[in-house]
Amino acid sequence: MDRKNFLRNSLGLAGIAVAAPTLLRSEIFSEEITVNNIAKSLLTCTVTNSETEGPFPTHTPSSLVQSNIIADRTGVAFTMNIYIKNTNGNCAAYQGVLVDVWHCDKDGNYSEYGGTTMQTVNYTNYHFLRGRQTTDANGLVSFTSIFPGWYQSRATHIHVHIYKPDGTSLLVTQIAFPEGTTSAVYNVNVNGTSYGYTKGMTGYTYNASDNVFSDGTSTEMSTVTGSLSGGYTLTHTIYVAGAVLGTQEVANTKNFKVEQNYPNPFREETVFPITLNEKSTVSITLYDASGRKLLTVIDKQKLSAGKQEIKMSRNQLKSGMYVAKITIDNSKGTFNEDLKVLVN
Repeated sequence: MDRKNFLRNSLGLAGIAVAAPTLLRSEIFSEEITVNNIAKSLLTCTVTNSETEGPFPTHTPSSLVQSNIIADRTGVAFTMNIYIKNTNGNCAAYQGVLVDVWHCDKDGNYSEYGGTTMQTVNYTNYHFLRGRQTTDANGLVSFTSIFPGWYQSRATHIHVHIYKPDGTSLLVTQIAFPEGTTSAVYNVNVNGTSYGYTKGMTGYTYNASDNVFSDGTSTEMSTVTGSLSGGYTLTHTIYVAGAVLGTQEVANTKNFKVEQNYPNPFREETVFPITLNEKSTVSITLYDASGRKLLTVIDKQKLSAGKQEIKMSRNQLKSGMYVAKITIDNSKGTFNEDLKVLVN
């Protein structure tokens, strides 16, 4: 079975009571811009399209924890900055998830495979252009690589597999590249002969004709900047349906667990349950759906280890949806969690 047929067939805190907070007027802070974006995305962000792993997935990705994935390959310098966001968490940055990437070399070949009609060159004992990283507090993973080549029936692309910390699969997808005569794809393949790219664009399969991208590339299209001499940088955001808002899959790593406030919706008072594995400094700030800072529930309060229940009264809040920004600072670092808060 050749690649084209394979792809076609594969689609198909304890008892702490906090005094009533003071309602602020119209102070706008730079941090509110971020919250504003989060609030707006509550109703707009969607999971990135799922795609086939293709015929060349990594055999043992846990053995390839590395950010530089070039190995012995040559080509145009290439950096990948991939952000993971959680549609079940206000589409905020998703920290602590595993991200695997892999792609072909400048000649269109994959490591860990070969010696068959699907790929004649045998690279079964090579492990180039494959890597795994864990997302940071910004949901970011970065990889140093070379610009991918292309092969028959496929546009230039990168494979991505995202897992929860326990190894449960969240999403398999692919990243598409902008095309056209001013694009990096065109420049590398037409003008990159001195870097070893010899195929040109003759016979290239464009995104619109690529079976894998037949459902469109609106959620998979990346941004690519740079030059041949300076190298290119890809930036892309992938949305996954991860942990439900208010839960923490990596609580042990972060030394805390944030749960959804209750009741939610509420009329008079609500409680934010936070379990701390060590003494921490905690702040909770409430914003409206436009990103305007309304009130501070607690501000850099030092709390002991254990389960804490932080109370917030309705005060002057009108019925509607709000975003509670929770900041926790401890020996593991500074972490932010965002909760959707509903008032009846």
